[in-house]
Amino acid sequence: MITFLCCITFLIAGFFTYGRFVEKKLFRADPSRPTPCYRMRDGVDYEPMKTWRVYIIQFLNIAGLGPIFGAILGAAYGPMAYLWITLGCVFMGAAHDYFSGMMSIRANGRSMPVIVGQYLGHGARKFMNVFLAFTLICVGCSFVTGPADLLNSMLPVSKLFWVLVIFAYYILATLLPINKIIGKIYPIFGLLLLFMALAVGGAMIVRHAGGNLPMLELSADSFRNFHSQPDKFILFPMMFVVISCGAISGFHSTQSPMMARCIQNEKHGRTVFYGAMITEGIVAMIWATAAINYFGGPEGLNAAAADGNTPAIIVNALCNDWLGKVGAVIAILGVVICPITSGDTAFRSLRLMLGDVMRVNQTPVRNRLMMALPVFVVAAILCMADFSVLWNYVGICNQVVATVMLWTFAKFLSKSLKHLFFSIPATFLTYVCVSYFLMAPHINGGLDLNPTVGYIAAGAVAATAMTFFCIYSYKRRNKAKTTRLSLSER
Repeated sequence: MITFLCCITFLIAGFFTYGRFVEKKLFRADPSRPTPCYRMRDGVDYEPMKTWRVYIIQFLNIAGLGPIFGAILGAAYGPMAYLWITLGCVFMGAAHDYFSGMMSIRANGRSMPVIVGQYLGHGARKFMNVFLAFTLICVGCSFVTGPADLLNSMLPVSKLFWVLVIFAYYILATLLPINKIIGKIYPIFGLLLLFMALAVGGAMIVRHAGGNLPMLELSADSFRNFHSQPDKFILFPMMFVVISCGAISGFHSTQSPMMARCIQNEKHGRTVFYGAMITEGIVAMIWATAAINYFGGPEGLNAAAADGNTPAIIVNALCNDWLGKVGAVIAILGVVICPITSGDTAFRSLRLMLGDVMRVNQTPVRNRLMMALPVFVVAAILCMADFSVLWNYVGICNQVVATVMLWTFAKFLSKSLKHLFFSIPATFLTYVCVSYFLMAPHINGGLDLNPTVGYIAAGAVAATAMTFFCIYSYKRRNKAKTTRLSLSER
């Protein structure tokens, strides 16, 4: 319990300390600067919303089932998951989300490929356009078939019927103005997701206090891999990819521009973007801790997984046991609604991104339909195939996108040593991604090479990237210094 409470405290404190530092010292938010929701208001995508509403929508957009299922899967590696969620969220994920949102605000609400292209070049922009389109299609499709299976198991009609229902909702949510569906129902669903996590966390604390739930604490023995197949599922880098939404996820950067078009003042950015990610970290911490201790430790969690207990089954069992009938209802709503609310915003984000690529005014509904129709045709085709193979690549795609974004933010700050607050995390995540591609099993998108080879090669790539970036930053600082001296002499 001490570990759990310390981690939760650290996450909350991170919002008020490091979050304020990121806002005031790194980005330098300007409350007097007009935001796009007023300057470009169109009643469709650019629409002012109250801060609490934007915060809840942002939280649900970036969360979905990520901080639940990802945290449960990551907990199989043991209590090291606690450290990754806590430190990763405060120093990497929340800062990543804040800069994604705020730089989109400064770019008139444009999507991330536009911002990447501005700082890393036209080639990087093209790469991000293709890579993000693939990632968003994967996310959207997975959140059609998954919920359809769950709904059909609860209300047997046919999977095709539920697929069509979900697709119909996605089309409406993608095309209609932001305040018609997303702005109205997302706050309700977001509060439900929060209540679900807080109820589980509260039940866990009460049970531990009553002596009915021993809780595993961080110790010297915790710094190892508890996974039942440690040779196949290596702690580093596998855990750092499995747990993405609770620590850092590039998918979040695709969602932030939607709220960047609705936020009323830059001073609200820390609450909306940094705060939503901290909230997600708290949710992930609750579920990782609950999953480990519900089964008596990571060994028990791994044994349950080996017996066929998927994260959805674990959520259902845990909620039923700890929260009773109310928990059963919450669990059902959570595992159905949460993925759907990630799927619709994935498709909406893709529509916005395509509009930015083609420079199409999306105020007229026919233009929105022109952007969305090809997306849904492709998605419908993919949903007919075995999508489980593609889903294996979504986790690493998240971290590749996050890596590119971190280097972009470092470039934004490269005129001073402040870039280190992003270039160091970018180097770390570069190391994670490269080592994952080299060492992960084939089924997870890796080459399954010898770990020693993977670590050395990944270290060389990450070190080279950091070296070249530091040289570039040094030259840029010297050039800026020379320019200032030249102007002062005049």
